[in-house]
Amino acid sequence: MDRGGVAAGGPFARKPLARAPPLRRDLGVNSMPEEGRSARYLRTAEYLGLHRDLAVLLVAILLLGAGEELWSRFLPKYLEALGASALIIGLFGTLKDLLDALYQYPGGMISDRVGNRGALVVFSLLAALGYAIYVVFPSWQGIFVGTVFVAAWSSLSLPATFSIIGGSLPATKRAMGFAVQSIIRRVPIIIGPPLGGALIAALGVRHGVRVGIVVSIVMALGSIFFQRRYYSKSADAQRDATEQKPNPMALVRELHPGLKRLLWADILARLAEGIPKQFIVLYALNLLKATAPQFGALTALSMAVSIAVYVPLARLADRSSNRDPYIALTFLFFALSPLFVVLSQNVLMLGAAFVVMGLREIAEPARKAMIVDLANERRRATDVGVYYALRQFSVLPASLIGGLLWGVSPQTPFWVAFAVGIAGALAFALSSGRTKSHRG
Repeated sequence: MDRGGVAAGGPFARKPLARAPPLRRDLGVNSMPEEGRSARYLRTAEYLGLHRDLAVLLVAILLLGAGEELWSRFLPKYLEALGASALIIGLFGTLKDLLDALYQYPGGMISDRVGNRGALVVFSLLAALGYAIYVVFPSWQGIFVGTVFVAAWSSLSLPATFSIIGGSLPATKRAMGFAVQSIIRRVPIIIGPPLGGALIAALGVRHGVRVGIVVSIVMALGSIFFQRRYYSKSADAQRDATEQKPNPMALVRELHPGLKRLLWADILARLAEGIPKQFIVLYALNLLKATAPQFGALTALSMAVSIAVYVPLARLADRSSNRDPYIALTFLFFALSPLFVVLSQNVLMLGAAFVVMGLREIAEPARKAMIVDLANERRRATDVGVYYALRQFSVLPASLIGGLLWGVSPQTPFWVAFAVGIAGALAFALSSGRTKSHRG
């Protein structure tokens, strides 16, 4: 017997112990089997309504937004530094609204005819060309010319974006899909304006903005490469040629009645946003003596609030048979935003106004999902283009009106915007119950 009284190989011999399994970190993804991780990712993707083409689109939005948000919020101040008057700044806002209106319908038609994939790549190229014009011609006239091309991504691509989300997701997932898209659009707004404000503080308005624009060119080229490589062929949704009507008025008449009622309220809400939009930065920097970094931080705060409410509200809207109550909240906050700005007496109070600005996005995913639900499935991008063209043509005078009202007093644009916003909220509330056909 050995020293322990146990003979080797005897009846009391110790059996070799099985090796203890390594300690698991149950909260760590790396400790999960590969199939478990895959299932977890699939469940997350399913919950968020992610689809391959939607994911590619989100990356493109992120790249383009990351560059543009470094400077876009400071363009009115940049125009002022380049010698533009308040009226010229108002005209610039009107130009952006005009291009937004002009581009929506052809953007939808192009996407339905040639496919979303090719259309989005071309629109990205046009935006990159516009950025280059900004850099080469640093004057307010050059900004006007470059904006003709820069607007291609945000305006021409919007119908294609709606078409991809509407085509790849069922009605019960569309608000969530738009919530994710809205979050990705706003993540750069949290990061970009503070960095842009720091650039301006370090280099001055002119040089700081131009550096940001150069970054935009690089990001746009990266977006183009990514889209060309990773969009699937299914991104080019097939449309029935007989559904393509060259007469826009025929398309307007055929819009769903619920879509028309939503449009009226949407127009008034966007007028409330557009009248003071170009002058919020001037109100903050010139009257309340905020610094550029502070304004960037306030913008980031607004976007953080929006992001925080997107997913839970989208989930509720997708589960509900009626999206009207959620959308009504959006229109209410559109009305309250200019009121909170004009009542601000210092930068701290202005922070509360920017929180309200963030809350006006509270049901944007539900509103966009309603548009897709009520659009004709056979020409979805075209119907979306018609809707947004009508909305943007209607709000064309907003920035110019804001410039004229700013000449009366800096507070006047915000008071007028508040009154218009209240009218929009009431218009939607009174039509509620007549827009219940929300499921496609």
